[in-house]
Amino acid sequence: MTLLRQGSAYIVIGLVQLLLDWLVFVGSTALGLPVAPANIVGRLAGMLLGFWLNGRYTFAAAGQQRLGWKRFARFFLLWILLTAASTLLVTAVDHAVGLQYTWLAKPLVEGGLALVTFVLLRHVVYR
Repeated sequence: MTLLRQGSAYIVIGLVQLLLDWLVFVGSTALGLPVAPANIVGRLAGMLLGFWLNGRYTFAAAGQQRLGWKRFARFFLLWILLTAASTLLVTAVDHAVGLQYTWLAKPLVEGGLALVTFVLLRHVVYR
C-alpha cells in the first residue's frame, strides 16, 4: 500500500514540478537564454519545490516529514547527475531540430528520467 500511495503522490507532485520546470525553461529560452543554462534554471525551480513536497508528503512516514540537510545533500547530488543527463538530452534535441521542438521534447526527457528518479529518491534520498 505504501508503494501505491508514494507512487500516486509522486506522479501528482512530479506533474506540478514538470509544469514549473517547463514554464521556466520555455520562458527563459524565449527571452534568449541558451538551452543548457535555461534547462538548469528550470530544473532548479522544480527541484526546490519537489524536494519540499516529496519530503513532506510523498515519502513521509506516519505523518513525519522527511526533510533536513542530510537528505537534501543526497538529493542535491542526485539532482546534479540527473540535471547533467537532462541538459545533454535537451541540448542534443535543440541542435538536431531547433528550439521549438526542444520545448516539446523537454517534458518527454523529464518524464523518461522520472521513473529512475522515483526509485533513487525512495531508496537513496528519503530512506
